[in-house]
Amino acid sequence: MKNIFLDCRNEVSQLREAADNSRQWLARDITDDDWIVPLSGEMADELSLLAEFIRSNPLQNLQRKVTDFDLPYSASAMRKMKNILDHGVGFAVLDRMPIETIDMDTLLEIYWLLGQYIGRPVAQKWNGQMVYDVSDTGTAYQYGVRGSHTSVELVFHNDNAFARMVPDYVGLLCKFPARQGGVSRFCSLYTVHERMREHYPQALERLYQPMYFDRQKEHSEGAPKVCLAPYFSWNGQRLNARANSSLVRKGYEVVNEPMDQALSDALNAIDEICSSEDIWFESPLERGQVQYLNNHEIGHYRSEFIDHDDPEKKRHLFRLWHRQRGTACYDGGAI
Repeated sequence: MKNIFLDCRNEVSQLREAADNSRQWLARDITDDDWIVPLSGEMADELSLLAEFIRSNPLQNLQRKVTDFDLPYSASAMRKMKNILDHGVGFAVLDRMPIETIDMDTLLEIYWLLGQYIGRPVAQKWNGQMVYDVSDTGTAYQYGVRGSHTSVELVFHNDNAFARMVPDYVGLLCKFPARQGGVSRFCSLYTVHERMREHYPQALERLYQPMYFDRQKEHSEGAPKVCLAPYFSWNGQRLNARANSSLVRKGYEVVNEPMDQALSDALNAIDEICSSEDIWFESPLERGQVQYLNNHEIGHYRSEFIDHDDPEKKRHLFRLWHRQRGTACYDGGAI
């Protein structure tokens, strides 16, 4: 009999504490130096020369490789970003790209190149789309519609939590922020995990067991509509989270099965923990800034927003995903 789910139960691991608590932080612990990477004058000059080269030497379909260029100042800034993602607070902002002096098409190619210092870019949709537009299309949030194409509040989550291979890193370049709202918040999932262990140990045990996630129609025709995977697991000494309580609830609706009470209680508990203001750090993403986060260890949230009346100034972000495992296609599969 054909599975009704994409089977990711191989990720299941034993519940345990983190061996290193340095990644457990609270909002009061965060300083600007922990997450802001200024764009230096030398890097700005370097990007100006790069932009001139790109405009003078057209190349279609995002074929450029950062290894083809000598960009010492850009490399240094992006290495600092990567170090923050892997060994620091887990999220970082490059402040900021020269969006007023470089045309958008060229800036997107530069963003594509800089992202390669973080990791290999991978497809974000089943059709192979590599650079994803995050904007409100006016479509209601429903089955098959990603929240990134709406203005609704998005609870703390990992990007693509329902995937065969969850992205390692997420990048966002801000063309325009919302007129009101659309604010980013971040939390350490190590902190969330520890609070669950302290206050809801039985609920945490259920989060280590498989559950259904709605795949939001990002799959081939006739493929399973849900993924079966644990919410929390471990990859060596690093936490491996598929955090998205909303998509778990939707997953059970899609398969038309009742959710067990233990899981329902566990999702309510983790939503309660994530609503605690002391665990999340808020950072509005501004025009020209580039934001990156560690997509396994950091949960991120977006508040509901109101857009500009001028369609040319509507909230618009460009997203990149990076993943070293598997192939660069959406689910990472190979022959």
